[in-house]
Amino acid sequence: MFLKEFEIRWNDLDANRHLANITFLSYASETRMAFMQKMGMSHAYLKKLAIGPIVFNEHLFYFKEVLPDDTIRVSFELAAMSKEGTFFEFEHNYYNKEGENVARCEMMGGWMNLKTRKLTGLPEDMLNEFKSSYKTDSFKEITSKDTRRWNKEPKNLIK
Repeated sequence: MFLKEFEIRWNDLDANRHLANITFLSYASETRMAFMQKMGMSHAYLKKLAIGPIVFNEHLFYFKEVLPDDTIRVSFELAAMSKEGTFFEFEHNYYNKEGENVARCEMMGGWMNLKTRKLTGLPEDMLNEFKSSYKTDSFKEITSKDTRRWNKEPKNLIK
């Protein structure tokens, strides 16, 4: 598993003086981008390909408080991916200094062509990198149908 370490800063805390919800999400994002950077998928590389990752949803589960002056390690593992790489699910686990799993973030997203603004599959080299990356024990192949499993629809304002 890929791990990235963070020191808890004052501005990472909420009013209860423990790690803020938004910080958990920020750490997950930083970790997955660090993983992609390690795989050679830098901002410049993604810009050249005119593709970018987009988030469909993120779910946070909390097990134990994270307090000031602590350090936390955040993992990256691939939990699911579609055959062509268009859709993916990442799992991030958060560990304290003692190695206790204090939280988990499950995230689903896809890849967007930045010129057409439509979902796209991955180029073969990127697809192969993800296929050979760190995976959860429950890794599975998904389809576009899986992106709708929460059954959520927009509720527009009517004037």
